[in-house]
Amino acid sequence: MACRFCFFIVMLTALLGAPPAKAQTTQGPGGIWLTQAGDAKVRVSKCGGGICGVVIWLKDPINPATGKPHVDDKNPNPSLARRPMIGLVLFSAMQPSGPNKWSGQIYNADDGNSYASDISVSGSDTLKVEGCVGVLCGSETWTRSAR
Repeated sequence: MACRFCFFIVMLTALLGAPPAKAQTTQGPGGIWLTQAGDAKVRVSKCGGGICGVVIWLKDPINPATGKPHVDDKNPNPSLARRPMIGLVLFSAMQPSGPNKWSGQIYNADDGNSYASDISVSGSDTLKVEGCVGVLCGSETWTRSAR
């Protein structure tokens, strides 16, 4: 009888003394994300049945060559090449393609082209952004930003 009571005390002490388990929750993609290079922040929000991403912050918002805000000067379309980088839509109408995953097109302001893309959320503050042209693919990991 004493042995059963000891076992109960030991188990109760172990349970009460153990730190609470932390559940890892996966939040949706909505919010502000800092790019892997740390040079831009993108606001991701719902739009239509999918998600959209818009540049809202640049580490260096002023082009030192012109003294003016950066523009989308790599875009081959002359009228689009003058649009400001802040406010630029990087992806729109990315559609759900699996649990915590969306697929569609992403715009690369570094070369002015759009590419097939997948975006996936893992954990509460990691967004994996993948883009492919043909069989060549690349990816970045963005982190959630407070603002």
